[in-house]
Amino acid sequence: MTLDTSGADIGVYGLGTMGSALALNLADNGFNVAVTNREADWIDDFLKEAGDLGERVTGHVALADFVNSIKTPRTILFMIPSGKPMDMMIETIKPLLGEGDTIIDGGNADFNETRRRSAALDGTGLHFVGMGVSGGEAGARNGPSIMVGGTKHSWAQLKPMAEAISAKFEGEPCVDHLGPDGAGHFVKTVHNGIEYADMQMISEIYGVLRDQGGQEPATIGKVFERWSQGPLSSYLIEITGAALKSVDSKTGKPMVDVILDKAGQKGTGRWTLVEALKLGQSANTVEASVGARGWSSEKDMRVAAEGLLEKGALDTALPSEDDLENAMMAARILSHAQGFRILSAASDEFDWSLDLARISEIWRAGCIIRSSLLDEFAAAFRAELPFEHLILAPAIRVRLAETISGLRRVVAASVLSGQPVPALSAALAWHDTMALGRGTANMIQSQRDFFGAHGFIRVDEEGKHHGDWNAV
Repeated sequence: MTLDTSGADIGVYGLGTMGSALALNLADNGFNVAVTNREADWIDDFLKEAGDLGERVTGHVALADFVNSIKTPRTILFMIPSGKPMDMMIETIKPLLGEGDTIIDGGNADFNETRRRSAALDGTGLHFVGMGVSGGEAGARNGPSIMVGGTKHSWAQLKPMAEAISAKFEGEPCVDHLGPDGAGHFVKTVHNGIEYADMQMISEIYGVLRDQGGQEPATIGKVFERWSQGPLSSYLIEITGAALKSVDSKTGKPMVDVILDKAGQKGTGRWTLVEALKLGQSANTVEASVGARGWSSEKDMRVAAEGLLEKGALDTALPSEDDLENAMMAARILSHAQGFRILSAASDEFDWSLDLARISEIWRAGCIIRSSLLDEFAAAFRAELPFEHLILAPAIRVRLAETISGLRRVVAASVLSGQPVPALSAALAWHDTMALGRGTANMIQSQRDFFGAHGFIRVDEEGKHHGDWNAV
């Protein structure tokens, strides 16, 4: 293989919000970047936006010119919609590439598709990388959290650039090679599932203070501001406080009050749930959060139902701020624990050898779910961990012991008063299930054997048994 050391260090195809931001980030960190886009007129607009960074950026209308402008072995980052567009671009660009070149899918892609694409390119001399990028537009421009999957060859090419543009936590890059084929995209998917749960739990706390407490947005915003300075410090808590204190310039009303209560979603939360179920894992906090977004879309029905359905609500006191803070802490720990359990199961299933401590560290800066808790999680994973389960780590057990009563009181008060808290309730239900040495699945096994002769395991004998169902 002949190496070409002249030209761009990397090519970026796709100059939408994220692609443009990453290209500028690369140029800002001293790398030469070739760019192109399906809509050619976007290229000139981007070059104008680049300003002084333009000396490190070259735009190309023709795909062949774009490819030829990049050093070999080439690294080409695609920031385009996942699915068919990615497959089409792979087929289009393959004839223009050479041995050792790497194609990177930097979008939110189904990890199953990433594994398929990696397998399809295996043995061709080309490499495929599934790269999860978290942090939104600001993160992409100034330093995102990056989760990389793919071959070691590809990582060797990409590593200097990825480390340079990533977010930094105390000087340490929030990026790493997590494993082969779909590992990076799977970790990003679970990240997004945890993000769904965190956002829903925050929204439920807001709802308790708004509907049970009768508090105005700015007042609630001050609560989240206080929390952002303590153990709950996180990006989502911080922006929640800021959002609640924001005012709509058109009406003078609180911004949050002029926004219709219908939540959008792009599917990554649902992917987390589906893959968790395939792996035999619980993700009920994510399921509750995905479900809540679905229910929110039925706005007209909910408005009508408000006057038709009798809640049977009981008068209950508003939970204290301490209880609400502890509820958020306990639920956040539990939802993260579920996410990490899914990652562990996938690592075993696909032979990825995921480093859960390192994933925690990658998420400490740049990404949407960054929080001070992730340092504690990383430390827990690096220590001896009973059953490899986060909630059994000594330090995490202490955290839960300090906060679980608050979660219990908030859920109880909300249920009695008719305030929906699906994600908080799910977190508590999972905690209590895992904390119960003798559960109720023996009843399920009784029913299965009664109607279907499925068999069961006895507590006093080995092997498969059937019951003496002679009571009827």
